[in-house]
Parts: sequence; C-alpha cells; structure tokens
Amino acid sequence: MFELSKALQARVRASTSALLAALVEFKNVCYANSLGPESMVLTDLIWGAEQGSEAAALPKIEIFSIDTGRLYPETYDLIERVQRRYGRALRIYYPQAAAVEGWVDANGINGFRDGVEQRRGCCAIRKVEPFRRAVAGRDAWVTGIRRSQSAGRATAAPVAWDGEYGLHKISPLLDWTDKEVWEYIRRKQLPYNPLHDKGFPSIGCAPCTRAVQPGDDQRSGRWWWERDESRECGLHPRTQVGFSK
Repeated sequence: MFELSKALQARVRASTSALLAALVEFKNVCYANSLGPESMVLTDLIWGAEQGSEAAALPKIEIFSIDTGRLYPETYDLIERVQRRYGRALRIYYPQAAAVEGWVDANGINGFRDGVEQRRGCCAIRKVEPFRRAVAGRDAWVTGIRRSQSAGRATAAPVAWDGEYGLHKISPLLDWTDKEVWEYIRRKQLPYNPLHDKGFPSIGCAPCTRAVQPGDDQRSGRWWWERDESRECGLHPRTQVGFSK
C-alpha cells in the first residue's frame, strides 16, 4: 500500500470534511452505494475511518445498496469482497416481487428495450422504489456522482435539496477526476469490479450496461439504445431541483 499524493490527500480531506459536516447538520445520513469506483472510495472513507481520528464518526453513516435482480455476477462478488474487507454488512434492498412479476407479465422479460417509458418503468420498480424505502425517514443521502461523468452531472451542487425524495443530497466527490478516483483505489488496494478493466466505466444491470470505446462518455454504455438526454434511472434528476441554504 502506497502513500497518497499531496493533491489526493487534499481531496480526501475535503471529502471527509463534507461528510462530517453532513453528519453535524443533518444527523440521520445514509450512503447509497452503487458499487462503482466512486463507491469504493466513499466506502473506504466511511468504513475505513480510524478510531480516535477526526473522521471517527463517519461509520455512523449507514451504507446500503440495491439489488435489482439483474446485476452482473461480478457485482455480487464485489459485494462479498467489500464486506469481508471491512467486516461490515451492506444493507441490501430488493424490489417488490409482485411489482416485478406484474411488469414482466405486461412488458416481457426484456421489455425495457421497447421504449424509454418502458425502461423507466422497469427502473422505477427495480431501483427507485427500493431506494425510496431505503431513504425513508432520513435527513440526507450521500451520492458518489462526479461532474466529469456526464453533462447533466456537471452542474450538480455539493449539497442540494432533493425534492423528489424529500431530503438533502450530499455529493462529496463532485470535483474528483477519474485519475484521482483510480489513484485512490490502487494506492489503497481497494476491491473494485473487474468489469472496469474490460471497458465498463459505469456498471448497472447486466442487460442495460455494456463496455464503451476509449474516450466515449462514461454514461454511454448505459441504455445505449436511447437518446443521450434520457440516460438516467430516476435517482438523479436531469436538472437540479434546488439548493440548501
């Protein structure tokens, strides 16, 4: 394990401070772990915080993830590796079985490819509804989105009021670059999804995610059959809904 560069140490301090400030201001904070590279960084900042350090309070942030039922096998393996590394369990939320069965009956097993509305309907059942249950009663949720991931995320705020879910949204990695995320992962020897080494910058459900060509937009492998402006699952609005004071 190698020491972080000074520039990266500064990024870590800023992100840690943002997480601690969220705990102080909002108290009941959770982290929605998407199991991507940014998630490995945030999980390490939260669960890897040392006792007696300034960041010792961060493990109070509950980390959860959503199993849509159609994840890659490599993603399930990653969950196990993460839990073994930190000796903690991710809280996993699942879609309602009856809702999934009803949608498949009406649309077919891969009906999400028939149109944007069908795909968003599938995302709503498999991802958005479990997410609503996960953040119910919370004051704030943490996300790993970064400005460089897409044009829509480039204008995101570090702290924003999420009117869709009725709580604040904290984005402590907004200004991290791809290089910095991967430098942190490699220097800290963190587990990550091996599909990232096969051209997958963004990994979601297996039928809806594919590898991209070098230099392509990071989100271009998601729902590639749709127009660019439609490529969000519903958790992150395509426009900001407001900001906290």
